[in-house]
Amino acid sequence: MADTQQIIDEIQKLAAEHFKVAPDHVAPDDDFFQKLGIDSLQALELLTRLENHFNIELPDYEMQGVVDFRTLADRISQRM
Repeated sequence: MADTQQIIDEIQKLAAEHFKVAPDHVAPDDDFFQKLGIDSLQALELLTRLENHFNIELPDYEMQGVVDFRTLADRISQRM
């Protein structure tokens, strides 16, 4: 099982690839909606990609209010 920092790194890398930004453009505590300039539909696309990457399922109720990479990594870690 990966530690939270490894998960954060993977999320940031996947988000950067998906939204075509430099990986160092995003930080763990960034609000990914603001930092990536995305809307809720684009966030769902990223979430689906992350679920496939980590081979997990993240229920909607667990994702409510999650807007930063660190919290997202914590939720993913709990499902692994």
